[in-house]
Amino acid sequence: MPSRLPGEPDTLAPEQALDGAVEHASMLFDRRRTTPGAARSFVAEVLTQWGRTERLDDIRLCTSELATNAVLHGAPAGGQVLVRVELHATVLRIEVHDGGNGTPTKQEPRSTPDDGRGLLLVSAVADHWGVEKRQGPGKCVWAAFHHSAVPTC
Repeated sequence: MPSRLPGEPDTLAPEQALDGAVEHASMLFDRRRTTPGAARSFVAEVLTQWGRTERLDDIRLCTSELATNAVLHGAPAGGQVLVRVELHATVLRIEVHDGGNGTPTKQEPRSTPDDGRGLLLVSAVADHWGVEKRQGPGKCVWAAFHHSAVPTC
């Protein structure tokens, strides 16, 4: 069951439930500095193959931010990050799984531009986002985007 972070919008409504993905793809990445870029490219390739490029820039941005958080704060040294893309009738969901403890929190902007804005960006760009517990260690942080039922050309 998705959990909501304090101050976040409600998760997907029951009529938008994520039962029965139409398409899905996953890729496992080693915990490296290059993982966010590789995850972003993976998601863009998958969406292009599916003809689902509407909101591609938003989805790439969120993928990059979630993967960056997993690398910096989630996956332990020597660990891996799993990126999953699920296409449902009217919702596209990006998941980033890592084996780390803790729950990500949206930070207030700091006076320095270096870090701490990833989940602020995700909450501003994605239609919904949240954190789920997993079997075993770690968590899944996800972002969901509404789309039309008809694919783009």
